[in-house]
Amino acid sequence: MKYLAWMSIQKALLTDIWYTAMASDLFSSRYFSSRISKNDIYKTMDFIMSIPPEKQRDNDFRMHRLMEMDENERRSIEKVNELLFVNRPVDLLTEYLKDGVLYLKSRGYKKVGSVGFCFGGGMSINLGCTGTVDVMAIYYGENPEPLEKLKNVNAVIGFYAGEDKRITSKAPDLISELYKYNKEVTVKIYPGTYHAFFNSTRPKIYNDAAARDSWELLVQFFNNHL
Repeated sequence: MKYLAWMSIQKALLTDIWYTAMASDLFSSRYFSSRISKNDIYKTMDFIMSIPPEKQRDNDFRMHRLMEMDENERRSIEKVNELLFVNRPVDLLTEYLKDGVLYLKSRGYKKVGSVGFCFGGGMSINLGCTGTVDVMAIYYGENPEPLEKLKNVNAVIGFYAGEDKRITSKAPDLISELYKYNKEVTVKIYPGTYHAFFNSTRPKIYNDAAARDSWELLVQFFNNHL
């Protein structure tokens, strides 16, 4: 599936620069597999990708599209939306990621960084808030709640899309809170780009210039801290 292929691309990008990379399959846990299937997730991603970039944050437009769908398809998407976006078990997911970090450290890796995109960007932030990673990278991820959790993070680098108003509008709050705790933070916003600008499997949204520039900055940031 193309979504699994995209995970492989992300992992390969890190291994190409001589980092050991681990991608946690959060949705294979008993908690998720008993509630949603991978097919449900694929259907949801197909639905999201069918929406024009400029309409992705338009709830009325999304609901109209959803109501036009077959009932079974709609139920699959609603189920995923409820579990991953409305009532996301952030603490449980963070523990899963933390276990992954502890596993790497048990294998002799003294320094660990995290990077996440979209949903994963938000989870990268939450993992960073546990204090278990030395550096974290955020690609258009939601801020942690409450923001006070950021007092435990180490170095942070974040990349945001100029047209992704819902997410990017909250980046100043993230920066302000990190400054309050004297944390090292670098943030760059790419004007004219949309949410998921790094995802090369989505040609309507992918922005090559922003993707390349952000990756160069990320690699430099990681090299300085790991």
